[in-house]
Amino acid sequence: MPTEKKIFTDSGIEIKELYQSTDIQPAIEMPGEFPFTRGVQPDMYRGKLWTMRQYAGFSTAEESNKRYHYLLSQGVSGLSVAFDLPTQIGYDSDHELADGEVGKVGVAIDSLEDMETLFDGIKVEEITTSMTINATGFILLALYVALAKKQGADLQKISGTIQNDILKEYAARGTYIYPPKASMRIITDIFEWCTNELPKWNTISISGYHIREAGSTAVQEIAFTLSNGKAYVLAALQKGMDINIFGKRLSFFFNAHNNLFEEVAKFRAARRMWAIIMKELGATDPKAMMLRFHTQTGGATLTAQQPLNNVIRVAIQTLAAVLGGTQSLHTNGYDEALSLPTEQAAMIALRTQQIVAFESGAPDTVDPLAGSYFIESLTNEVEESAKKIIEQIDAMGGSVTAIEQGFMQDEIARSAYEYQRTIETGDKIIVGVNKFQTEEQNTTPGFKIDDSIREVQCNKLKILKAKRDNQKVKHCLLQIKQAAINNTNLMPVVIEAVENYCTLGEIADELRKVFGEHK
Repeated sequence: MPTEKKIFTDSGIEIKELYQSTDIQPAIEMPGEFPFTRGVQPDMYRGKLWTMRQYAGFSTAEESNKRYHYLLSQGVSGLSVAFDLPTQIGYDSDHELADGEVGKVGVAIDSLEDMETLFDGIKVEEITTSMTINATGFILLALYVALAKKQGADLQKISGTIQNDILKEYAARGTYIYPPKASMRIITDIFEWCTNELPKWNTISISGYHIREAGSTAVQEIAFTLSNGKAYVLAALQKGMDINIFGKRLSFFFNAHNNLFEEVAKFRAARRMWAIIMKELGATDPKAMMLRFHTQTGGATLTAQQPLNNVIRVAIQTLAAVLGGTQSLHTNGYDEALSLPTEQAAMIALRTQQIVAFESGAPDTVDPLAGSYFIESLTNEVEESAKKIIEQIDAMGGSVTAIEQGFMQDEIARSAYEYQRTIETGDKIIVGVNKFQTEEQNTTPGFKIDDSIREVQCNKLKILKAKRDNQKVKHCLLQIKQAAINNTNLMPVVIEAVENYCTLGEIADELRKVFGEHK
């Protein structure tokens, strides 16, 4: 007799007890063909494995540089830089609001000097670098370009990504500086400049990761992310840019949670939806319709209780990302509910990716779950549910308006509340948290950042400001202000400013004078 109990995914999609051929219309397209449900490359991982990144950055540039060299020696194929909060919101380390935050959740970068130290002994032409930075993304990109030029690198060959996704900051994360319209203008300046000068650079990583971390469901994650992506494309089109050119440099950033099949379906549905969205917006080049994405395993899924259980969670999430066809992947350390990852935890996280890559067989064939009655049906259901949300946002006038009206924020908060309630009632079991608990003492070694780092950074700034050409600095800052007022592209003047050792805080402040701050 079939059971009566109803089971739902975390997005509220009902899971049937049995799926049959009548439940699906199989995707007939091949991998590497529109609408890319089955992957963006015809041979996927048989041609090239995903890029194994480890997100790292803490303390000073010197300390982070040591961790990068260690990770590169252990087989990572791309670096992923975490910045501290003052860097993310445009304050130098000596600013009063930076007190207590310097070097804590990422590395402190105040000037080109710090950037040179961060990549000391690492040739930027030979690696890809992903930078998780939004409000000050244009300054960090300028610093990276200035560094590349100093290294004698060919800018046409430099590859990597800046996150540069400000819309999700207003909706879910909070590290914004300027109002939405000014922020969108900076982003399209980056698109425009990179198209000509840095053709291999991914100019934005449209991020669902933080939307999910804030408490959204899997369906909301892709709906809000693709809707934000649409807003960026429309802003670039308004500027007269060619969708077939800038469309190829858009990338996405998603979360991977524990519900293995829903996550795989989510990635497949997102690819299909984006291809159709881009086609409707006028793209004709298949490469401009491809949704290429980076995945990070779910930070919010990590538990402080029985932290070694997180090794298993991360392994499941890694498998979901690979079966779903990710282009690059970061795996979290098992201790990250307690502190920044220790070196041992970072190593196990990287080994998790390597074991899936070389021992599991998951990458051996393209889209291995295709044709599964369950996966195909769930892919369709995720797509339908996400489309309804996007239609709602479109009716409001798009993402910017939906964010200004608080729609996305309210929906995420509602989902977060509902999820927490199911944990508290026991309807949702979190192993070691609300079931299978043990009396435990935390023996996991924490990774702590010393408060003295601020002093180190402040001293560096003092020395830098004394030895640089301060007349030149004044001139550069004035040029930035004028470019902002005259609506000319900001990138060339910001690059010149960082090359003359203007600091990140000075540049951000110059634009605060013109654009104001978002409250």
